[in-house]
Amino acid sequence: MDATILLYDGTYEGLLSAIFESYRLKIKVERIVPVETYQDQLFSTPIQVDTNLEWAKRVVKGVEKKTGKKGTRLIYNCFLSEQVDIEMLINHFIKTAISSTENIVDNYRDDRILALHKINKKIGREVHRMHAFVRFQKTKDDIYAAIIEPDFNVMPLIGKHFEKRYPAQKWLIYDTRRHYGIYYNLEQTIFITFDQADHQNLSHLSKEILSTDEPDYQVLWKSYFNSVNIPERNNAKLHLQHVPKRYWKYLVEKW
Repeated sequence: MDATILLYDGTYEGLLSAIFESYRLKIKVERIVPVETYQDQLFSTPIQVDTNLEWAKRVVKGVEKKTGKKGTRLIYNCFLSEQVDIEMLINHFIKTAISSTENIVDNYRDDRILALHKINKKIGREVHRMHAFVRFQKTKDDIYAAIIEPDFNVMPLIGKHFEKRYPAQKWLIYDTRRHYGIYYNLEQTIFITFDQADHQNLSHLSKEILSTDEPDYQVLWKSYFNSVNIPERNNAKLHLQHVPKRYWKYLVEKW
């Protein structure tokens, strides 16, 4: 049987639906590709799979039964990496897990499972850096806003941290690369998107949307940062290891 290309809507549930469909149709899958990035190929006719939440839940339930929550977290985190052909690594993990009589989540002898763990480690580092490097600025609406542009789509993984850290204030974290954000309204954190005009304002947190006293707070923060810095103990190389330059654009103390 010839291998088939499956198209999905780019969501996690859509990917799981496509994998479920490959089981249902009993087909060998060559690639699973987001429909918006697919380019027609001369000798292949792809199958587009609609997202089916019930199918997606059944796949998650099957993986969790075989690998525990560690396995389901692994494939979800890796999906957020947006790596090329991450879909096929996840497809391999799911089908290997379901067909195996053992828990394969830590089977590092399998190159593709090992690759998932390496990606997951990178995701973990990016989440940790977002926890450390996000800097909020107060807006005229008394919302504390921060902009980020992470290497991976880690927004779904950082909300709980900031809920616990800032439970008494409204805040917004906006991903300028992916054009969406998370907003905490004192009760829950929700995903939000903006129109093009608001996106432009948020991309740089323009002065038009910031509180008039925000510059004063930034001066105070810079003064505090400078006061606790000990010039004689500066270690530029170590500092760059812990705070890579690509994150400096988030940090008020580096402006």
